[in-house]
Amino acid sequence: AAQACSWLWLRSDPPALRPAVPAALLAALHLLQLGFLFRCLHALKVGWKVCWAKPEEEDEQRHMAFLSHDISMLRLFETFLENTPQLTLCLYVILRTNKAELSQGLGIGTAFLCVSWSLLDYHQSLRSFLQDKYELSLGSSIVYFLWNLFLICPRILAVALFALLWPYGVAVHFPLVWLAMFLWVSLQGTDFMESSGPEQLYRAMVAVILYFSWFNVAQGRTLYRSIIYHGFILVDSTLLALAWLWGRAPSEEHSYLLLVVSTALPCYLLGLGLRVTYYKWLHPSVQVQQEGGYDEVDANGRSDGLEFRSFSEPDLVNRRMQWLAQAQFPLYRPARQHFLNGAAAV
Repeated sequence: AAQACSWLWLRSDPPALRPAVPAALLAALHLLQLGFLFRCLHALKVGWKVCWAKPEEEDEQRHMAFLSHDISMLRLFETFLENTPQLTLCLYVILRTNKAELSQGLGIGTAFLCVSWSLLDYHQSLRSFLQDKYELSLGSSIVYFLWNLFLICPRILAVALFALLWPYGVAVHFPLVWLAMFLWVSLQGTDFMESSGPEQLYRAMVAVILYFSWFNVAQGRTLYRSIIYHGFILVDSTLLALAWLWGRAPSEEHSYLLLVVSTALPCYLLGLGLRVTYYKWLHPSVQVQQEGGYDEVDANGRSDGLEFRSFSEPDLVNRRMQWLAQAQFPLYRPARQHFLNGAAAV
């Protein structure tokens, strides 16, 4: 799925931003699952040019940001379509056997950190398209990393415990929740890909991410959507944990799980608290309002707010990222701005 998205993005990118490689070769690389590796090598090549570019040659820096953002988004897809399910499976195996080597424990702990890091890395790439004063600070990065970690850990634990009770139950639970998330994303009217077929693929991948973590895909205020989503996930995870408690009373060898489960809800609530903290005091839209740069939209559709970096050439516009930029950062200047790449709320 990630390779298919990578190929479709390359086909829809402006010609000036595509790598100077024959289309047949690019198709073959993606067919052989080497598309992501090719993107990384191409980004290194462009990055090397940026290192030696003159300060006034800003288009090379914009190009590098363009490439980095796509790589970060593909890595995010890989994290939730492959790494997170594998992490859940590993946790289930350890709970099932009640045995864990030190290396397995370290591996699982590192995997949890990597999932949260991929979200932070993606959000940092989104911020890179704003003006310098809105780049993600160290404090904001720590808060963003922690609230994702505290929300993801209880979710994965609940799914693993449910699998411990009913190993094949996840094969029923996941498709049902995935279908609900897919319909929810479809109702929000996403417009990310160039045509309807690839758009369904994108929605299906986002639905997998939503099974584990929040991911905003639509424009407008996200408060009510966030409340609905986190309320649903909280209830669903609680029911999974209660089903395990009811169906299989922890034996002496699993007695430690009672303590772990009892800390899951406070952990999730702490994650929600940190998320509220981030969007109330650390989000760039808040900075704009504090600086007095936000006004009501006038009759010409203009508003003062967040400014995005742009290429000097007006045709170098990534339409899909422009859509996501408007979803993540609603305070933007629709006039006088040419978007290089955008952002999705994570």
